[in-house]
Amino acid sequence: MISFKNKKGLGRGLSSLIGEGKVSSNIKASISELKRNKYQPRKKFDETSLNELSESIKSRGIIQPIIVRHSNSDTKYEIIAGERRWLAAQKAGLHEVPIVVVDADDKKALEFGIVENVQRHDLNAIEEAEGYKRLIDEFSYDQEQVAKFIGKSRSHITNSLRLLSLPPEVIEFVKENKISPGHAKILVGLENCLLISKKIISKKLSVRQTESLVRAYKIPYKKLSNNKDPNIKILEQSLMEKIGMTVEIKNKKNNKGSIIFNYKELDQLNRIIESIKRSY
Repeated sequence: MISFKNKKGLGRGLSSLIGEGKVSSNIKASISELKRNKYQPRKKFDETSLNELSESIKSRGIIQPIIVRHSNSDTKYEIIAGERRWLAAQKAGLHEVPIVVVDADDKKALEFGIVENVQRHDLNAIEEAEGYKRLIDEFSYDQEQVAKFIGKSRSHITNSLRLLSLPPEVIEFVKENKISPGHAKILVGLENCLLISKKIISKKLSVRQTESLVRAYKIPYKKLSNNKDPNIKILEQSLMEKIGMTVEIKNKKNNKGSIIFNYKELDQLNRIIESIKRSY
């Protein structure tokens, strides 16, 4: 017999979803009798991590049983929590796995999947947001209820859901870990977020550098004379995008002039100074 206990700070947790009573864990099922949960919020599994788990299973077996419910299809059970262990068990060559059978409807199946993955930090930011959205859209949760259920702050849920407003291309960048959730939060609501996200990737910008770049985009250019050389304007824009600060080039007719870097914090000034020192 096994008892699932709540852990501090994890919201309702798996124990409250299963029930506080003890459940039998000595049941085994064939690998082929299980199928993945259609409400599984996680879409991608890291291959390296999966291989590591597979090697662990080969030497130690599956320590934590897979939680399942009865299936109405040709397979006997549908996985609610533990799909990663099921996949790793297949890689390890196991024919049977330990299971816990619970009585769960579609709503509880989704809750199981979200709780397990969020608590283990296995979901990427977009999958996490999509899981919250399904609770809201399909099961009439509001953001406050999601926050209490998951054990996260209301602001975390709100900021997570805002990521889904990004363009599809940017969402894919987050899913593929090309840009971090920290980068993505900065891009929400920006008309040119796709352009900036590509710059983040190509120039390997940190979150702080991205914040500076976004601020530079938001700062309106000073009104310049209409006869300013277009090539100078292009050069100013190029420098701004590269260093994340507004730049003004003043070039006189005798080709003498000045370059003005408008920095907003000491880090930006230090970055300019260090760049000059390295070059001269």
